[in-house]
Amino acid sequence: MSSNRVTPTEAWQATASRAADCALFFDFDGVLSPITDDPEASQPVPEVLEALDALSRLVRRVAIVSARPVDFLRARFGTLSEVDLFGLYGLERSHGKGETVTEPAALPWVPVVEEVASEARTALGDKAYVEFKRLSVALHWRKTPEHAAEIESWAHAEAERRGLKVQLGRKVIELKPPVDRDKGFVISEAVLSVGCAWYFGDDVSDIKAFDALRARTAVEPGFLGVCVAVASSDETGQEVSDAADFTIESPVAVGTFLADAVKILQANAAS
Repeated sequence: MSSNRVTPTEAWQATASRAADCALFFDFDGVLSPITDDPEASQPVPEVLEALDALSRLVRRVAIVSARPVDFLRARFGTLSEVDLFGLYGLERSHGKGETVTEPAALPWVPVVEEVASEARTALGDKAYVEFKRLSVALHWRKTPEHAAEIESWAHAEAERRGLKVQLGRKVIELKPPVDRDKGFVISEAVLSVGCAWYFGDDVSDIKAFDALRARTAVEPGFLGVCVAVASSDETGQEVSDAADFTIESPVAVGTFLADAVKILQANAAS
């Protein structure tokens, strides 16, 4: 789907006729929640929670696909019993309040990641905010941009020494197990069982999810895939917007956008 051929309303109308076979996937930070200086302070926009609750009863599947751990996501979306949670780029997953399932291949790396987190706190001190996530460690420099190059250099060297993978994000670099899981992998698997899917993202890591929808459309022309970029700040970058079908200006605007979608889908279901 291309933004010069379809409007958001037209995309929802096309979705409405196949809502029962449609999945909606959302990144968390910068999409459903504004970007915050303190990663632990992030909360979904209230309008988003209400809209996702309604959408979970109108489409086949609603899921959050995030770099955050499932426990973090559950604390914010646990009231939505029908929303799936994919944490740590798919290394963890859960259906609503259900049990968290961890990718078995990642488990042996937990002690390694924990050691790296400890070493990062010692080596980088106050230069980086070290976020230990059990299966990965994120080094943030949102509050200390002057140390970005040093933090990136340290992370790349440590990843090479430890055999870890590096994931770049907005003012953050993450070290994680060398397991084949990312947002593109999650979406590629998930869309095999549906005929329609939307993905809402705001970061370069979300482009892989956009690519997964494009790839599905290429082999299954009847598949409807819609890629939405959320310009949550001036950090989103033109690369992400260019990869999407259209752009929404902020997480608050996402809440309004989804509320309008609910009305379109409800009207179609009633007709």
